Amino acid sequence: MTGLYLSSLSLSHFRSHKSARLDLDARPVVLHGANGAGKTNLIEAVSLFSPGRGLRRAAAQDMARRPEVLGWKIGGVLHAPDGVHGVDIWSEGGGARQVRIDDKAVAQLALGRIARVLWLIPAMDRLWIESAEGRRRFLDRITMSFLPSHGEAVLAFEKAMRERNRLLKDQVRDGHWYVALEAQMARSGAEIDAGRRQALDALHAAQAEAETSFPAAELDLIASEGEMPDSVDAYRTALSESRFRDMAAGRSLIGPHRADLYGVYAAKGVAARDCSTGEQKALLVSLILANARALAASFGAPPILLLDEVAAHLDAARRAALYDEICALGAQAWMTGTGPELFSELGVRAQHVEVQEIGDTSQVRLL
Repeated sequence: MTGLYLSSLSLSHFRSHKSARLDLDARPVVLHGANGAGKTNLIEAVSLFSPGRGLRRAAAQDMARRPEVLGWKIGGVLHAPDGVHGVDIWSEGGGARQVRIDDKAVAQLALGRIARVLWLIPAMDRLWIESAEGRRRFLDRITMSFLPSHGEAVLAFEKAMRERNRLLKDQVRDGHWYVALEAQMARSGAEIDAGRRQALDALHAAQAEAETSFPAAELDLIASEGEMPDSVDAYRTALSESRFRDMAAGRSLIGPHRADLYGVYAAKGVAARDCSTGEQKALLVSLILANARALAASFGAPPILLLDEVAAHLDAARRAALYDEICALGAQAWMTGTGPELFSELGVRAQHVEVQEIGDTSQVRLL
């Protein structure tokens, strides 16, 4: 199987890193150092090699090194199933992020053609007990990993829905204003729903086929109010018929934006939201690994994995099992932790990088 990995990563004026460069191979990458040293900033940079706003969902201007806000740049050599690519990502003067692949300016979505990047960060530990919006975002990231066009469908749906909601709030009753917007919502909304369900099927299949030390999760897509219509025409009709009810609410009440991801710890039959903190973390790790295994088959290579403070809530046995599964998968997993002892089970199977805060900048050193 062809690998997917970064053989070099360079940062200029990105977050806490004034200048940094790493030359790597395809093995997992361990980043260790004190809290605040700049470890998460490094993996955030790697997350930008995929479409979207990165693992922190930050605006481009917020990624610039302070107090220098003139701009930042990330460069990398990406080895992918279709070849080796030079990738540059940058922002100037707080402007929108720009991307160049092999010296050609492209849209961010073009990154989805050559790379797949998945991440698990501490903020996601509350996934099962936070709002449905967070779980939808989590599922949409998974869906985008299989179907990069899913991101375009989400943007198109949200744009049309915002305009329809504006009409609803203004109490516009002339149906002619709604027809085109509802047609767009129906097309993109049906595509979103179908993509999410396809992603869930892929996860279930990957979990069923795997030998893993992590618990399987049964997942279902449920609606908080009204079932999602099962076709474009049915959804368009439902939107038309619900205008006056939506007008009273001031927003659209039916659609993929009302969906929620429901998870169950399969072996125990316990809802994920009712599991212990450690069990919830194990379920998340299990889903990320299942996503990675499914991508290895469909994309032609396992994705790059970003696992921030992954050792939290995992005992030594589970940590060792995780490292074994990552190495068996053949993924370049970037993992952060405060000390090298958290990754001792990896030994020479990984590349070890020390991240230090020196003065007003972060520095990296490949050990």
